[in-house]
Amino acid sequence: MATKVMMEALSPTMEAGRLVKWVKNVGDAVKTGDTIGEVETDKAIMELVARGDGVLRAQLITEGTTAAVGAVIGVIAAADEDIASLTGAAASAPAAEAPPAAPVAAPAAAPVAAPAEAPAEAPAAVDAAAPSGPVRSSPLARRMAAEKGVNIGAIHGSGPGGRVIRRDIEGAAAAAPVGTAATPAAATPAAAPVATASSKAAPTAVATAMQIDGEFKDVALTQMRKTIARRLSESIGPVPTFYLTSEIDMTKVGQLREQMVANGDQYKVSVNDIIIKAVAIALTRHPECNAHWMTDHIRYFSAAHVGMAVATDDGLIVPVIRDAQLKGLGQIGKEARELAKKARERKLQPAEFTGGTFSVSNLGMFGIDQFTAIINPPEAAILAVGATETKPVWENGQFVPRQRMRVTLSCDHRVIDGAVGAKFLQTLRGLLEAPMMMLF
Repeated sequence: MATKVMMEALSPTMEAGRLVKWVKNVGDAVKTGDTIGEVETDKAIMELVARGDGVLRAQLITEGTTAAVGAVIGVIAAADEDIASLTGAAASAPAAEAPPAAPVAAPAAAPVAAPAEAPAEAPAAVDAAAPSGPVRSSPLARRMAAEKGVNIGAIHGSGPGGRVIRRDIEGAAAAAPVGTAATPAAATPAAAPVATASSKAAPTAVATAMQIDGEFKDVALTQMRKTIARRLSESIGPVPTFYLTSEIDMTKVGQLREQMVANGDQYKVSVNDIIIKAVAIALTRHPECNAHWMTDHIRYFSAAHVGMAVATDDGLIVPVIRDAQLKGLGQIGKEARELAKKARERKLQPAEFTGGTFSVSNLGMFGIDQFTAIINPPEAAILAVGATETKPVWENGQFVPRQRMRVTLSCDHRVIDGAVGAKFLQTLRGLLEAPMMMLF
């Protein structure tokens, strides 16, 4: 019996998905659970798996097309099964942002095996004009093409089914004339910086500067950027927000971090990791700030699930460190690094970026002294962390150099009153100015 390949809701907030690539070709045999495609959701790039056994008989949309959740995008059936009634399903499915290609159906024959990968010594040829139709390519190849300025659409791939792979990009880049810039291809964005380091350390990654040839450049919205725009519109307009700023002495935090790092990788933490731990403890003492606005009621949480804002080329995503109040600094540091890496690679799973009760956004590594962050609904607050700077402070009749950092708490006034937010910041400042208290 034929099985429809649907655009599935691969994240809790997903309304539509963009087909990044077909992993299986028309005519390939598939089994339930096999990966048949990659889909860009509003948060990450996820695998689309087969829900039936048979042969991939039709692909109803092309790579790069966005389709609404529930749309039929392909058909799995027996090699000799009549699928004419299903290949017309695309016309009645939810609308896609790009017109679907004419259905490609496999002949009623045994599945055709993909050709073996060409030898490494045979690099792909490059044409002056791009081939017609979508270009099949690996994520690594697309990233390399963007970095090297290679027009991936002008390459004949040497991978299975003509897919462009790593060695094709390397061969094309080596063959390009000196001083000639190839037209950049539309590729999966490269990794972007993570706003979770202290101002004393340079960021480990820097966002790639956009290249604009000509008067302007139009870039289609990614699913992530669409969701960011929608959710922030829901926040900054309807949410009555007020802001509280406090300056904190971070001298002892810096000393604690240096001592921990000196004792081995298992104790490697960033200043932001220590801030997350302090926030988690403060939230358990002030549950009024650890809350969600639920329209007709307020939900208060006993556990601190702290989200850390991570910047990517496609926009902001907030992976969550769960039960941060129960975890040691070393464990928080390890989780933060792993989540940030997965966020940059668009590999976060829904459980890793949902369920946060409070968020932290750090722009200190960019030299930002102070800023206000937009609340991530339904959360009731977010902490914006600025740079740590050495300042002269008057102590015991003299000026002494101290490390100072400004933080700003954005509060939803429907949930948090001014005095409640101020008490939370008092507790946070006390923990960060005496960080040894967090170790017990």
